[in-house]
Amino acid sequence: MKQKETIIVGGGITGLATAYIAAKNDKHVVVVEAGKNIGGLLSTYDVGGNQLELFYHHFFTHDAELHWLIKELGIEDKLFYKKTSMGVFKNGKIFNFNTPFDLLKFKPIHFFDKIRFGITTLFLGKIASWRKYEHVSSFAWLNKWAGKSTAKSLWNPLLNIKFGPFSSHVPLTWMIGRMRQRMNSRKSGDERLGYVQGSLQVVLQALLQKLDEYNVEIYTEHPVKSISVLHNNISCIHTSQRDFSGDSYVFTIPSPFLAQLFRPILPDYADFLAQVSYFGAICVVLELDQPLSDVYWLNIADDGYPFGGVIEHTNFIPAAEYDNRHIVYLSRYFALSEQIATMETDEIAEMMIDFLPRINPTFSEDWILKKSVFRTKTAATVCDLGFSQKVPDCKMPLDNSFIINMSHIYPDERSTNNSIRIAAEGCKVMGMNADFVPKNNSLSGQIGFSL
Repeated sequence: MKQKETIIVGGGITGLATAYIAAKNDKHVVVVEAGKNIGGLLSTYDVGGNQLELFYHHFFTHDAELHWLIKELGIEDKLFYKKTSMGVFKNGKIFNFNTPFDLLKFKPIHFFDKIRFGITTLFLGKIASWRKYEHVSSFAWLNKWAGKSTAKSLWNPLLNIKFGPFSSHVPLTWMIGRMRQRMNSRKSGDERLGYVQGSLQVVLQALLQKLDEYNVEIYTEHPVKSISVLHNNISCIHTSQRDFSGDSYVFTIPSPFLAQLFRPILPDYADFLAQVSYFGAICVVLELDQPLSDVYWLNIADDGYPFGGVIEHTNFIPAAEYDNRHIVYLSRYFALSEQIATMETDEIAEMMIDFLPRINPTFSEDWILKKSVFRTKTAATVCDLGFSQKVPDCKMPLDNSFIINMSHIYPDERSTNNSIRIAAEGCKVMGMNADFVPKNNSLSGQIGFSL
């Protein structure tokens, strides 16, 4: 017998993970998704007879929550890890950036600043307490402590391309989370990253099958239009298709969308939610007939480039998996106020492709077999100084309503693993048992979930 009915608004990985944990707690769960497809940023498309993520994706060796879910789904044989490569494009040249020896060969940073780079990186990734640095700018701290040539050649351009107009406001707390995530995936200087054979589509389909076995109901193309409240409880949510009524309601959608829904009911609370802004993200995905480089993850540290990263997926997963097509992501975060947010996709692709001969002088557009452009306006939260004060409590002001969304991942970086972590923490707040979900050293899920 199912004890209660739980309505979850949002069918991304956070909503689906919440649904799974709730179903394991014997809840009757309904998931309501506004879009045509379920899975959110886990979405994939066909390339060379295989599936590929719209937005680049990989896992870390320390992703305990993800490992748990994959084992629950019975697809652990599909998960594998392998050594990857990282590089920095600076002064028109690709520098390998994987080992201390590579750092010594990185000419744009002066020798003594290389020592400072190593010390500050170790401090941020292994020692620093994130709670102490919420009101300290990453930009200012790195310029002061990492060395002038390090800041000028590396950190400043990387922060500028990733965060745009917000680059000077990103707290060092975020950088600590980012460093910790990357350093924990390294062993003896090498970074091993994970992937699921067949893409995230394999994870998504296995999860949907499990949810179906638990009789979880999923409704797509059901955007919530309004909410009815009675005696400080949500009594019903109204979608464009039908109404849904349950004992508890969980909202996993981005805060700006949620603010719109709650403005007629709780205007002050809506104002609080609306404080959180989101970055958009663009990925121009190229299918080439030959490799662009021999680096998996290439950070762009030269000014003026329209993308911040060149992720050559087939330097991680063999091109043979995609009918010998070489897959390159040209990625870019953007603030919604930036011009690129409203540019046509063809214009964006042309702009980015024009810069590729600077990275590989032999590149020709004749190499391109196909190009695709994917864009989202809610790729990541804008984490500014003191951001924890903007993170909402999981328990909302209405007695039977809860929020679990990307803002709760702070101060860590968004990932599938961290989405599972915040789902587990949210289920605990709702009185469910989620102790069966293991926890790694992720910094996510630490704000907003006090019982």
